[in-house]
Amino acid sequence: MACFSHLPPFAAADEASSASISAVHPDIIQTHILTRLDAPTLASAACTSSELHALASHQLLWANICYSTWPSITTPRVRQVISTFPDGPISFFSDSFPLLGNLNPTTTAATSSGLAPKHHQDHPYELISAVDIYHRGKLILSKVIETETVTGWFRCSPFRIDLLDPKDVVPTHIKYQEGLEADTCRELGDDLTLSWILIDPTGRRALNLSSHAPLSVKRHWLSGELHVQFASILAGEKGTASEHVLCGILVTCGGSEGGEMQVREVSLQVEDMDGMHLNGREGLVILDRALEGRRGRKGRRRVGEGKKRYEEYLQRKKERKERKLRTEGTLDTLCVAFGVFGFFIFWSYILCR
Repeated sequence: MACFSHLPPFAAADEASSASISAVHPDIIQTHILTRLDAPTLASAACTSSELHALASHQLLWANICYSTWPSITTPRVRQVISTFPDGPISFFSDSFPLLGNLNPTTTAATSSGLAPKHHQDHPYELISAVDIYHRGKLILSKVIETETVTGWFRCSPFRIDLLDPKDVVPTHIKYQEGLEADTCRELGDDLTLSWILIDPTGRRALNLSSHAPLSVKRHWLSGELHVQFASILAGEKGTASEHVLCGILVTCGGSEGGEMQVREVSLQVEDMDGMHLNGREGLVILDRALEGRRGRKGRRRVGEGKKRYEEYLQRKKERKERKLRTEGTLDTLCVAFGVFGFFIFWSYILCR
């Protein structure tokens, strides 16, 4: 959201609009008009004149928008971190609202030659996850979790962040009826939304790793639980299995004795194009690059763009698997051919002695 991450002053404004704006007291505009606008509309209004730019850049205005959009960030710890961002809540919203836009893989040579930003040399020492899940616009889960990334256990183990403890369940108002799982899957696909904001408190950066809407909803064949998949596609190292990686968010739901659905698990993992989970160190490299990258699609179209990128990722993954199978098939054929040739040479030598 370049428009409100760096809102430039406008020296020349339309005379008619300036006159009409000047006729209204600034307190009325700021209190009764701008507070009724959503973030994209507010950013657009700020680009129309210098007066509206000044009024729309008020920190409290954007702080209230952030808190209403993501209730999880109202905790004292996250509030303090947001206050350290270059432009406070304006910078935070600019980082966290749009879909990730930098999907160009990098090369090892480019990174090692010093072309990468300095932040890539020191990965985040801590990550804060702020997660909000809505069903039909009603909040059903809001939580913040802090993850240390400096331990050897984290860096060597598969990258995974669990929002809930193993025995924790979150009750919801959603009805769950046995035998109607197909209808429930369709309902969750249409009505469930999720936001997973990953915050680097040291680097004062943030990004939203969710596709906002579910990319798939499936019933597990053994447990019967419903798995709701959200994801974003991140760029990795060119020419490797991590050229594009899937940052997947899995929400596991199940029924309760009272007939209501429970959220049993919410987890984040990073997977390469071979289906292998990246470890903590590799995941930090990918996330650090994404935190430095530019943001992309904004507004309602970001949902469709997220699904499009996910489908493109699946297609790339399929093509890579087919290439590997063809290569392995060719190698197997060559091995068999060399074996037969060696066998023939050996017996020819024996018989001709």
